[in-house]
Amino acid sequence: MTVVLDGSSLGLADVVRVAREGERVELAPAAVDGMREARAVVERALARGDEVYGLSTGVGARKKVAVPPGETASFNRALLANHVVATGPDVEEDAVRATMLRVANGLAKGTAGVRPAIAERIVAALNAGEHLRVRLLGSLGQADLPPLADLAHGLFGETELEAKEALALLNSNSFSTALAALAVTDLERFLASLDAAAALDLEAFAANPTLLHPAIGEVRPYPGIVESLERLRELLDGSALWEPGAARNLQDPLTFRCIPHVHGALRDALGFARAQVEIELNASQENPLVVTAEDRIVSVANFDALPLAAALDFVRAVLASALTSACERLEKLLQGPLTGLPDGLAPRQGLVENSLGEYGVVAQALTAEARLLAHPVSFETVTTTHAEGIEDRMTMAPLAARRLAEMVGLGEALVAVELVVACQAVDLRGPERLGAGTRVAYGRVRELVPFLAEGDTLTSDLEPVRELVRAGALA
Repeated sequence: MTVVLDGSSLGLADVVRVAREGERVELAPAAVDGMREARAVVERALARGDEVYGLSTGVGARKKVAVPPGETASFNRALLANHVVATGPDVEEDAVRATMLRVANGLAKGTAGVRPAIAERIVAALNAGEHLRVRLLGSLGQADLPPLADLAHGLFGETELEAKEALALLNSNSFSTALAALAVTDLERFLASLDAAAALDLEAFAANPTLLHPAIGEVRPYPGIVESLERLRELLDGSALWEPGAARNLQDPLTFRCIPHVHGALRDALGFARAQVEIELNASQENPLVVTAEDRIVSVANFDALPLAAALDFVRAVLASALTSACERLEKLLQGPLTGLPDGLAPRQGLVENSLGEYGVVAQALTAEARLLAHPVSFETVTTTHAEGIEDRMTMAPLAARRLAEMVGLGEALVAVELVVACQAVDLRGPERLGAGTRVAYGRVRELVPFLAEGDTLTSDLEPVRELVRAGALA
């Protein structure tokens, strides 16, 4: 199904289909008409001799300098060339495609004032599968100038751009928004695996299922808590945990007892971040702004991405809590005094080998690294000496999105370890019945990693289990 760009209805699922599945793209006819109308506003401003930032003047500190008549083309070439300053590794192809899609959709909104041919060129490149080189580092999040300059150079290096078009290609947060869209999508998929692993922990620990009583959500009705309770109860449907006397403790450790609250908080934070990303996917992010209804172009600051960067900071902080809780449950499953099982989940008590104990070290390392990525970045400051003190803010939105993606990757590795440890504990405990969802999760992990029997060597490569998590196969 073709993704149609109209500047107002692009969703996360659309981004994934185009970025990762190669879905075709087209511009809505009404969007093309809107771009023509906005372009006419630009042409009239030029004809009147209006002073317009980036149109008849330079940019940044050069806003005081007029663009001489007849030098628009050379000004545009120089504007692009002077911003090709990104550095670092090349961006993954799915993120480049997502960025191209967001740029095209922003132009389709009809507030940038470019010719429809500019958006049509980007759409054609997407549909042709052109691979464009964009480097990762260099944006402050106040318009993603360096990576977008890479993109614009690759798309329009041989094209003569008209007034305002070079600036329109540079002056947005399309790169930050694209990275955020993919990271939020991956976190949504990961959360389902996080639920499955937590439910399997409950089976492995022989936990008290009162922690999932529906009254919890009734008296504390956060949407995330309510949804998490429902999800966990579905995963444990039919489990022997629900039978009277199955629970070993009146109250289990907090990292078990608080699963619905922690996962619920993550769901709510994720919902907020998703909403912010969806606004940015369809927002005007440029400066100056073409206001067609008023036949004028106004200077604005729509490139300030704080709403997006702050939301990504928020969700990373909550994700850090969820991953830390998962790690603590894993560590407790390895401790005989807490589980009533052999230390390190050995096949029997008293063995000299450490059995699964070293997985606890790996888990701590993964979790510590993830926590370090949770530090907020949106309140970072920038020196006011750049561009004569004009450019005195930054949001670091690209870093906020990159760190979320990295945290999800670390979380996938952590949950892979958590699942293997929980499966070993389940085998040692030998519950009469697993739940409908936990039984499936257990079976899929056991297809890849067998029970560690006496004398067996610890499985050293858990990447196949991580692939299960990454693919959403435990959802």
